[in-house]
Amino acid sequence: MLSIKNLTHTYPNGVQALRNVTLDIPKGMFGLLGPNGAGKSSLMRTIATLQQPTSGSITFGDLDVLKDPDSIRRTLGYLPQDFGVYPRGSAYDLLDHLAVLKGITNGKERKEVVEGLLVQTNLFEVRKKKLATYSGGMRQRFGIAQALIGDPQLIIVDEPTAGLDPEERNRFHNLLAEIGEEVVVILSTHIVDDVADLCPNMAILAGGQIISQGTPAELTGAIKGAIWKKEIDKSELDAHKKAHNVISSHLSMGRTIIFVNTADNPGDGFEPSNPTLEDVYFSAIASSRMVTGTADAA
Repeated sequence: MLSIKNLTHTYPNGVQALRNVTLDIPKGMFGLLGPNGAGKSSLMRTIATLQQPTSGSITFGDLDVLKDPDSIRRTLGYLPQDFGVYPRGSAYDLLDHLAVLKGITNGKERKEVVEGLLVQTNLFEVRKKKLATYSGGMRQRFGIAQALIGDPQLIIVDEPTAGLDPEERNRFHNLLAEIGEEVVVILSTHIVDDVADLCPNMAILAGGQIISQGTPAELTGAIKGAIWKKEIDKSELDAHKKAHNVISSHLSMGRTIIFVNTADNPGDGFEPSNPTLEDVYFSAIASSRMVTGTADAA
């Protein structure tokens, strides 16, 4: 169990990126969902001991993450949103080098570890190719391979599917689902479908604060009967935003479909809509904006 209590972080320029974040994250895939600038990467960097928070605590089992960062690093796998590689190196050579840095000094053991990870991430056939020749999805799978060195018990993946095509995204989902059964895996993303597809537990972060948390079923159930939709002309959108709590809008065959969150039937041609996790997300973000005036943080 990863336990985060009252975590706050303010950067030297005065921007408060995290505001009293409290979360308990059990084994399995955990989705941290939020818009760009919500503070997700700041939280991931703090958990990964890349920065010290202004206040608060983080524990992982018996380990105090902030007081003993070296101990958590020995059991941590981290795939940041942007990670650098040596483009002229091959996947095999780089994984071998990183395995040495992780303390796997026995050559035979290291060979077994590296080849096993290449097989697991479906990169074995291209293990000798330079990373500069890899597609975006292949690079992300290499990123997971390096994060898995040393059998980590806590794995952090930050925006892992951004920019991937549907085939690579599906392949990456299958890989994450496979590794997320016996360890804590935090999936930080702004893509709702990633969380819907993979995570039995989740939280929504906006403006540096946790604004909603639970299982996807609990969160969608909480707004059952409160989501309504209507097809309108695009020119009518601003008027409807003034009259209703419009949480999102979509284009469909040249027409605009709007969704509103209200306990009462808004009338005016609106129809009931079965809530989805996307409705949960947009409702939470809309509510946060009304309370704080913004949903953004560094």
